[in-house]
Amino acid sequence: MDSFYKVLNKEQQELAACSEYNFDHPDAFDFDLLVSVLRKLKKGKSVKVPVYDFTTHSRRKEWKTIYGANVIVFEGILAFANKELLKLLDMKVFVDTDSDIRLVRRLQRDIMERGRDIVGVIKQYNKFVKPAFEQYIEPTVQVADIVVPRGGENSVALDLIVQHVHSQLEKREITVRATLASPHQGQPLPKTLSVLESTPQVRGMHTIIRNKDTTRDEFIFYSKRLMRLLIEHALSFLPLKPVTVETPQGTIYEGKRFHRQRITGVSILRAGETMEQALTAVCKDIRLGKILIQTNHDTGEPELHYLRLPKEISEDYVILMDSTVSTGAAAMMAVRVLLDHDVQEDRIFLLSLLMAEMGVHSVAYAFPRVHIITTAVDKRVSEEFHIIPGIGNFGDRYFGTDAPAAWLESESMDC
Repeated sequence: MDSFYKVLNKEQQELAACSEYNFDHPDAFDFDLLVSVLRKLKKGKSVKVPVYDFTTHSRRKEWKTIYGANVIVFEGILAFANKELLKLLDMKVFVDTDSDIRLVRRLQRDIMERGRDIVGVIKQYNKFVKPAFEQYIEPTVQVADIVVPRGGENSVALDLIVQHVHSQLEKREITVRATLASPHQGQPLPKTLSVLESTPQVRGMHTIIRNKDTTRDEFIFYSKRLMRLLIEHALSFLPLKPVTVETPQGTIYEGKRFHRQRITGVSILRAGETMEQALTAVCKDIRLGKILIQTNHDTGEPELHYLRLPKEISEDYVILMDSTVSTGAAAMMAVRVLLDHDVQEDRIFLLSLLMAEMGVHSVAYAFPRVHIITTAVDKRVSEEFHIIPGIGNFGDRYFGTDAPAAWLESESMDC
């Protein structure tokens, strides 16, 4: 909540410098911005959160990007002081701490972390903090669902809160993989899907890379051939305009040319990165970005761990690459990240060597204007979300690694 202090004018800045500004009053917070940000987070959207500098009492120029999640923990001493904010809170916890401990924590924080002097901290505490607690904070215990004495030391209360959160997640059925596993079974494949023609050559390459006895060198060689064919196939869906050129023989040739918009390639690490070479070999001077999405083994859901996108990507045609797509969970998160960076949905092309029908349906249902392009679609997904018959763990076979049993990337079989 401290991120949402209001921007101070010159007079308020001078008062703050003398410890004469009341930062513990509800009027000190920008609740309009706070409520707007929290609403977007609850809808799963990314948000920009201000970064407050407690030394200068001002907002910094840079804002922090936060992405939506299944559980959002919002914390602040005045978290219950705004009616609109209260409506957004599904579970309200009041942490009751002894007044002496509160004062000691305040002194330690303001002196060690915020560069204040002890006289100013105590002055501010007696003049603003303590009265604000009695007037605005302590009475809000009545709206709390749970009151936790002794704060973080109360392990029993913390365990109960965690259990309640888990039970609510199960009731709402927001576990991504469980949600993706049920719908669309038996439905025809979406029109936004394009599968590379299964010529004898393509089928022969699939036979090689699907064979568990194929050597790593052969697996890499034929995977790269398929990737090149896939990229070439995908480029045919980009908008082309008719042009005429003069040949060396002095005659006119009526042809096609890609519009002047840029193309950007974004790989879902690590296996999607293997497709970059084929893309750069076909598209000259293409820009590249990377997204790392891994599976949380406690929840079974994908999580964003790393993101690097080129600047000013919003007007680009984006080729999003992953080696395989099983449930579509990682691919959908990657698409969501691109949309959050203002890339137009119909300018996103999801490319994968192999997809499961479940993943195709899930992506198409969530993002009906995204172009889905692959070399083959397999019908089944196992209980462990492996594509059947599939090609195994693409990243491990390509890079010659073995994934630890307790850790799997959101690549090949897991996405």
